[in-house]
Amino acid sequence: MENLYNQLLQNNKNWVRSKLDQDPDYFKRLSLGQSPPILWIGCADSRVPANEIIGANPGEVFVHRNIANMVVHSDMNMLSVLDYAVNVLKVKHIIVCGHYGCGGVQAAMTNKHIGLIDNWIRHIKDVYRFHQDELNAIENETERFNRFVELNVVEQVLDLAKTSIVQTAWEGGQQVHVHGWVYGIHDGIIKDLDITIRDNNSLSEVYQLDI
Repeated sequence: MENLYNQLLQNNKNWVRSKLDQDPDYFKRLSLGQSPPILWIGCADSRVPANEIIGANPGEVFVHRNIANMVVHSDMNMLSVLDYAVNVLKVKHIIVCGHYGCGGVQAAMTNKHIGLIDNWIRHIKDVYRFHQDELNAIENETERFNRFVELNVVEQVLDLAKTSIVQTAWEGGQQVHVHGWVYGIHDGIIKDLDITIRDNNSLSEVYQLDI
C-alpha cells in the first residue's frame, strides 16, 4: 500500500518534468487562470477520465462527476459547479456523459439494498419509471441496460435545461448548448445521442421559467 502511495508522488514528479521539458512556461501559464469552453458532467467511474477520452488538456474542461452522471435539482454541489461554469467561466457547451456498463444505472434496475447510496439511486429509478414501457419491452437484458444508460443521459440533459441557472443564461442572450453523450468503455468511442438543447423551447411549458 505504501509503495503505491509513493509511486503516485513519483508519477507526479515525472509528469511535471515531462511537461517542463516540452514547455518551460507550461505551469506558469496555467496558473494565470482558466477559461474552459466546456462543462463536463460525468460519472465518477474511474474508467471514464473526462479530459483524456476527448483529448483535452488541463484548463480546457471544467468537470463535475458523481454516481451515474446525475443532475439532481437539490444537489448543491452540482448546482454550485453549474453556476460557476455558466455565470463566471461562461462555458459554451455543457456535456452530460454517461457510459455503458454504469454500475449506478445497473443497480437501479434491481431491488437490491446496498446502503446509503440507495437514496441516490432512487433518482435513477425515477428515470426507469418515466420510460418503463419502452424499457420493459426490450427482452435482451444487455440491450435494456444500454438503453437505460442512454435514457438516463437524456433525462439529465433535460434536467439541466430546467435549472434556473441555464434558463437565466439563455434569457440574457448567453449561448449555452447542452448535449448528451454515452461513452463505450469496451471500445473507447463516444456516442452522440443527438440531443442538444439551446433554449427552453424544447421543454414542456410548465418548466419554462418567466425570467
